[in-house]
Amino acid sequence: MNWGVFEGLLSGVNKYSTAFGRIWLSLVFIFRLLVYLVAAERVWSDDHKDFDCNTQQPGCTNVCFDHFFPVSHIRLWALQLILVTCPSLLVLMHVAYREAKEQRLREAGGDNYRCLYPNPGKKRGGLWWTYLFSLIFKAGVDVVFLYIFYRLYRKYTLPRVVKCELPPCPNVVDCFIARPTEKNIFTLFMVVTACVCVVLSLVEAAYLIGK
Repeated sequence: MNWGVFEGLLSGVNKYSTAFGRIWLSLVFIFRLLVYLVAAERVWSDDHKDFDCNTQQPGCTNVCFDHFFPVSHIRLWALQLILVTCPSLLVLMHVAYREAKEQRLREAGGDNYRCLYPNPGKKRGGLWWTYLFSLIFKAGVDVVFLYIFYRLYRKYTLPRVVKCELPPCPNVVDCFIARPTEKNIFTLFMVVTACVCVVLSLVEAAYLIGK
């Protein structure tokens, strides 16, 4: 990834955000994105390879792994991070649209030019609604994914041993998850940061409406 472009996007989002939005952006970038890239991917890199069942029956381990891990934590987090950051880019696009429209009017109007957007980044009119929608959407995405994680992995935790009796397993077999304690710590960390981000988005929405 081109980090120069990424830095430009971050500075743009930060520029047009409120104080709550800047805190939210810091949480997402430092405590979610960087933790995901630096540590979480490595923790789950061996989830399939080191998922062992006490049987030699061909196909049993794969079937049990698919049953207990229908979707990897890593892939769900990646999709969650993509969806939760897209609305901020929508705000940037709206500001860019205002600036481009202002430039066209300036070129077409000449001496009779009348400024339409004195401050294109000021949250008024359509941009206010875009920003408010982005906050509600971000909070909604995090809530939906928290629910998905809760449904797939009860109480957001992984047991040390799971019992599987799905065909083609010959009987009830014990299967062992690789590094469950470490994975539980990272899962709870990501859940807590997502909850904090939801609260920040809702507080910012209330602040925006009140202001």
